[in-house]
Amino acid sequence: MNQAELIAQIAKKNKLSARQAKDAVQAVLAAVEAALVKGQSVRTTLGTFSISRRGARTGRNPQTGAPVAIKASKGVRFKVSRTIKGALNKR
Repeated sequence: MNQAELIAQIAKKNKLSARQAKDAVQAVLAAVEAALVKGQSVRTTLGTFSISRRGARTGRNPQTGAPVAIKASKGVRFKVSRTIKGALNKR
């Protein structure tokens, strides 16, 4: 499912216009982004979004084999909730 399909499903289920559903989805995503930029994690019933930190390291250029310095960086990690994980693995 892509974002447009998600918006259409939310609009249909909640009897909203496509524009209202799109605004709601964009507001949620913007709030998650803003919290992550501030260094906060975001917990929902779906799971938890948090910051992951990668330290600086030395890599290799695959073409030449020369060492390359890779800067430290941050990324986003998502850990699915027990409820969703249980539903996915239910047999």
